[in-house]
Formats: sequence, C-alpha cells, structure tokens
Amino acid sequence: MSERLKRDEPGIPTSRVAFATPEARSGPGEGPSGAGARLVHVTTVPATLGFLRGQIGYFKSRGYQVWAVSSPGPALESFGADQDIKTCSVPMERNVTPLADLWSLVRMWFIFRKIRPAIVHGHTPKGGLLAMIAAFLAGVPWRVYSVHGLPLETATGWRRLLLKWTERVSCLLAHRVLPVSPSLSRRVVEERLCLPHKLRVLGQGTVNGVDATHRFVPGAEQFRAAREFRQELGIQPESMVIGFVGRIVRDKGVPELVRAWGSLRPEFPEAHLVIAGDFEPRDRVPEETERMLRKDPRIHLLGHTTSMSKVLAAMDVVALPTYREGFPQVPLEAAAMERPVVATRVTGCVDAVVDGVTGTLVDAGDPVGLAAAIRKYLHDPELRQAHGRAARMRVLRDFRPDSLCRALEAEYRVGMRNPDGGHARPVPVERAVEVAPLPGRPLEHALKRIVDLCGATSLLVLLSPVMALVALGTWATLGAPIFFRQRRPGLKGRPFVTLKFRTMRDGPEKDAVRMTRLGRLLRHLSLDEIPQLLNVVRGEMSLVGPRPLLMSYLDRYTPRLRKRHDVKPGITGWCQVNGRNSLTWDQKFEYDLWYVERWSLLLDFKILAMTVGRVARKAGIEGPGYRCWSGSLAIAPEGHAAVTDMRAQRSE
Repeated sequence: MSERLKRDEPGIPTSRVAFATPEARSGPGEGPSGAGARLVHVTTVPATLGFLRGQIGYFKSRGYQVWAVSSPGPALESFGADQDIKTCSVPMERNVTPLADLWSLVRMWFIFRKIRPAIVHGHTPKGGLLAMIAAFLAGVPWRVYSVHGLPLETATGWRRLLLKWTERVSCLLAHRVLPVSPSLSRRVVEERLCLPHKLRVLGQGTVNGVDATHRFVPGAEQFRAAREFRQELGIQPESMVIGFVGRIVRDKGVPELVRAWGSLRPEFPEAHLVIAGDFEPRDRVPEETERMLRKDPRIHLLGHTTSMSKVLAAMDVVALPTYREGFPQVPLEAAAMERPVVATRVTGCVDAVVDGVTGTLVDAGDPVGLAAAIRKYLHDPELRQAHGRAARMRVLRDFRPDSLCRALEAEYRVGMRNPDGGHARPVPVERAVEVAPLPGRPLEHALKRIVDLCGATSLLVLLSPVMALVALGTWATLGAPIFFRQRRPGLKGRPFVTLKFRTMRDGPEKDAVRMTRLGRLLRHLSLDEIPQLLNVVRGEMSLVGPRPLLMSYLDRYTPRLRKRHDVKPGITGWCQVNGRNSLTWDQKFEYDLWYVERWSLLLDFKILAMTVGRVARKAGIEGPGYRCWSGSLAIAPEGHAAVTDMRAQRSE
C-alpha cells in the first residue's frame, strides 16, 4: 500500500425522493461542525477527484480531516499536493477483474481500519462498490454513495445484469445515496436499485456545482483569450464554431455528431467543429468516424484540455449528443459562459438543459434532429444570445458550489448525529468507530479476534452460495430489503446494527401469520443468522458470546446482569449449546454470566464444536423461549429472579 501523508490544515424531483437543502437541515449561523472527523473520498481513477475541487477546501474549513483514495499515479499525488490532503493509492480496474478487485477490497479495508474515518464517500461504480463494502466491513459509521450515472442504461445481457447488481449492493450498504440529478433519482427507483428513503438530491443536482463567479465568467479577458485560441487553430473571428467536450466514445454520441457535421459542413463553409477530449480504447467509435475526425481540416481535435473557460468562450454552440448521463458538467460550464447547448433528451441532460430556454433537447441517436437544432442556432444569433443569458442566470441561481457544499454537509451531519442512520439518540463518532479491547488477558483477547476474523471470513466464503440463494428467496417472497436490521447493545453496551435475513412480512398480525414458509425454514436451520458473520468481521460481534438482546433492556439490568456486556455479543454461546430456546430466561442469563466469568479460548473452541452438533440436530430451536420476548426485566437485588414478566411481542 503506497501512502503519502501531508500536513492537515483547517481551511476551507419526484415525490418519493427527498431534495436536501441547507435550510432544511442546518440552522443559520452554525459554526464548524467537522470537529476533526475524518472524511474519505474514494474514486476509481484520480481524474474523477477533479470534480471535488473547491468542495475539499470547504470541508477542511469546517474542521474535517479529508482523505482521498484512488488508483495510484501522478494524478493522485498531484491532487493531494494541490488540495493539501492525505491520499492513499489502491489499484482499481474499471473492468471486472475478480481477483484484482478482491485484493483491492482487502487493501481498502486495511486503510479504513487504520484511518478509522467517520464518513466514507464513494464515487463511480467500481470505486463506490469497493468503498461501500470495505467501509461496511470496517464498521465505518456513515457511508455515502454518489451515483454519477448508470452505465447499465446502455448495457445489455449479462453485463447489464452485473452492473445492476453492483449498484444494488452499493446502495444496500450505503446509509445515504446521492444521485446527481432528479432524473437519475427517478431512474434509480425505476430500476429498483435503492430504497427511496435513502435517496437525496443535493439542491437541483450536479456533483459540485459550477464556479460561475471566478472561473467561468464571460468577460473581456475570457473573450480575448478565446480570440487568441481561435487564431492558434486557424479559425477566423467571424467563423461559426460548434463545440463538443467529452470522451470520444460511442456513448457520448460522437458518431451522430460526425454525421450531423457532415450535413452542416457544406451549408456553412466557414464553420468549424472543435472537439476537446481524448479517444478511449473502451467503447471506441467506428473506424469511419475516427477517420473523418482525423482527416477533416475543419475538425480540430484538442485532446485533454484544462483551460475549459477559454475553449467554451471560443464556441458559438455546444453539442452533447450523449446516450446517457448522470448530470453532465459541460452543459453547466457552457451555460456559465453564456453558450446555448444542444443535448439529447436522456437521463441527466433533461436536468442540465431547459428545452427552449437555455438550449435545445433532441432525441438520442438522431443525427438529423441534432443537425436541425444546431442549424437553428447558427442561423439565429439573437436566439443564441437569449438562451445563453438565460442559461447563465439559471446557473447563478441554482448551481452555486457553496450551496451544494452546505447541502452535502447537512447530509454528513445526519451521520455525525446518528451513525447507524436511524432515529435513536446520537452516538459520538469517535466512540462509534472505536473497537475497545476486552478487559484482561490482552494476548488471549487478541487471539480471539484473530480466530473471529479468520473464522467469519472463511464461513462467508464457504456459505456465499447459500447466502445468495437465501437472498434471492427472501427477495422473491418479501421483496426489499433483504436484511432485517436492529440496534442491539454490544461491548460495554455500545449500540451497533445487527443483521439477519428477513423472515416475516410487515404488519400488525401475529408472528405465525407474518412468518413466511421460507422464513420458518430459515429459522429452523438457523440460516437467518448467517449475515451476522459480517458483524463479526466488522468487530461488533464475536463468533462466541452472549446473544445480543434489545436496547430497551439495558436500563433494567441488575448490576450482575450488566456483566453480559463485558464481552462482545456472539453468534453462538454457552446458553445456545445448553438448551437455547428450551431454557427459561433466568437460566439463559445464568449461562451467559457463567461464560463471561469463566471465558477462555479453549472454552470458545468447545462451544464452537458443540454448536456444530446442536445445529445438525436442530436441538433447542423450539421451546418456552422460542419467541423473541420484549417484556419487562425486573430491577431486582442481586440473586433474585431477573425476569418477572415476558410478554410475547415479536421484533424479528
């Protein structure tokens, strides 16, 4: 793992999807709220980090310690030096490479365990997937995933299915999912990739807004630079320029752009086509298209360009005939420079361009319609100016970077107040990420953690086919979500969110009515508790220990019963191998306390071996304690009965 450390310094819709605004979540006049919390951004490639410029400084000024994790290379080092933040490199391939991806996941998990961030924010499909899995396994208390676009929109066959499930996993493991546009939010819901209550659109959308007051400002200086730029390309001041900014690939509609240019070229003999972007090996344009781009003397290929303000100022109309987007940045930057945009009527573009007001929308894959829209602007300078001015006014009103940063911070604050994403009382971030050592015998406790980690990881690998089948069965019978989550007390009573496969439908009916046939089978075979192996990997549970009960019981424990929380809760325990649900509650508590007072590694191995036999025989599954009770625990003197009344009230 290559890692460069630099000194930190404080510095700078649909009805079912919520729109996050600063006013809705943070009061006026609130001061810095980061309080040293560590924020980690993860992207597949360092180039994507460029979208976060300005945002990094804002969060540093608010007291956050900001890190960036991305693929290694000079670009990552340069970004870290430019933003004065810490960076860690993890090789990540855009393609599906199972072994390499697994190694990247392990390395990222180690980084998160070392950094102990309060917030992990994942970007792009591969980077977001690895970030959400690694952060989940590392127990990061607040996980945010930004959906910048959906490659599955133009994918087919097995690739579409794979992309769909990777997005579902990322959304499943994230506490908050941030699509970058309202139309993208609608598409996420339509594709059933994420539960609507997790979705937030920051302001009117985009990743980071547009700096229309300093960087993209139409004025004398920018237009002087634009004239000089035109002279370098051999373009006369009176000539019309059609512009395109983006990767030169099929998905961006470059073949349609070239065909539209072919019909416009003879009609406007003084016009030029300027393209800023690189050819990419993935999703290459047809050979004929590439040949025309390279041979036409009135087509200017700029390659990768950093001085976008002068390039956009040199254009008269900007074309973006893309097949799919999240929220394209180019139309907003062009709008800030008072340039109208001709874009396609696809996800993201419909939010970036107001048809007939700031630009024109055409159907994707339609070179004739694209040429007609561009032709209209080339013939009508007043229309170009009117749409350009309206576009800049919209950018200044709706896409200011500071407003987007405040809206994003409001979402971060939700996690800072309540790391598990629920509505319970806040838990301090530093305490939430801390994994406290067990008291006494540090060497044995360290070995116990190693056994837990190795055992849980091995079982997850071995049982992954079973988990996949159970997940599909649960999805088919109960729908989303697949997992049942509930806050339970862990070591020293600290809350964590335990995972199980769902076994019952929602509703006011009795358990027997809500329990599905599959759920009854999962309970009978103890398969519903397999996901708790993830809690073990994250360090919230152990393979062996007292079973975690409900948070509401904590204030009813006697001093002796509180010793149950001197060790981590377990998937199995001394109580489970000595009767499980056939025991009374007094007996269960006594078995748990006996284990805590006599714990040893040898005892753990004995319990694990006994568990295998009990599960094979299905012993103790049903009995007086078959239901999960939530009655009242007596506050009794030590030695008296701990339970006076346990009423049957199922909580999964």
